[in-house]
Amino acid sequence: MERPISEISFPTVRTRAGTLKYLLLAMRPHQWIKNLFVFAAIAFSEQRLWLQLDQLLVTVAAFGVFCMAASVIYLINDLVDIEKDRAHPRKCRRPLASGKISPSLATATAVVLTLAVLPLAYLVDRDFGFLTILLGYVIVQGVLYSYWLKNIVIVDILTIAAGFVLRAVAGVVVLDVTMTPWLLVCMGLLALFLAIGKRRHELILLEQGAGEHRRILNEYSVPMLDQMMSIVTASIIMAYSMTTFSAPAVPREPYPLLMVTIPFVVYGIFRYLYLIYQRDGGGSPDEVVLKDMPLAGAIVLWGITVLVIMLLFHSS
Repeated sequence: MERPISEISFPTVRTRAGTLKYLLLAMRPHQWIKNLFVFAAIAFSEQRLWLQLDQLLVTVAAFGVFCMAASVIYLINDLVDIEKDRAHPRKCRRPLASGKISPSLATATAVVLTLAVLPLAYLVDRDFGFLTILLGYVIVQGVLYSYWLKNIVIVDILTIAAGFVLRAVAGVVVLDVTMTPWLLVCMGLLALFLAIGKRRHELILLEQGAGEHRRILNEYSVPMLDQMMSIVTASIIMAYSMTTFSAPAVPREPYPLLMVTIPFVVYGIFRYLYLIYQRDGGGSPDEVVLKDMPLAGAIVLWGITVLVIMLLFHSS
């Protein structure tokens, strides 16, 4: 008979190699994929910068700095929720919750990364714009969300979405470009879609014990989240369609060429809904994307199609 999670001891890994391995896992490199939103500016800007190597390198640097900042937030969040994670059927395996790394090591790593991120952000953009956005991202997501905002119904989901929008805005700032506002709206809605799916997955996975793991889950219900999901799904498709209609980086006569990418987005959204409702997915969006081949294929085909259109048909 299996023992309850509360009775399981969590031994600490003592070898240096093991500690470094689990410290890296605690920084969640598999979730750095979310920071690809930074590249939206270089792809959809009016200035058409996708072929300029120096601008591409700046965006890559911004992506790297955001990955470091995101790891700070993950460490802070795991430190705050360490006891709650130990009562979760999946999160109890995280390095901090399982005792594979110590809270003191995680705290020291978060401090070191923060001290490294700030000067690096300044080097990426010496006008302080990128540094300001990054600092705001860490404060809102790492401090306000971890300690307060995640306990306020609906605001918790909106805060998660704001993090994705800040990533896209950061890409705009470092390149000093103009981007269609419809794309920012689309990204915010997509982030809401993923956050709602994650909340729904938690409710179903934890069932009656959902509120014990996270108090805010008592404020949600599956029917409520399903209604929100329906609204956001329709809004994403409309917002992305408007993005393709108004994107300044490619010709819009005799018709907006980016319209041909809409079917990929519709399929991707519907496939994700299928995984949520039929396969009980949605708990970790990055894992869903990386493990589901049809969904990953749709994203890759979307990216290739956008790249081909921009390379072959961009306005002179």
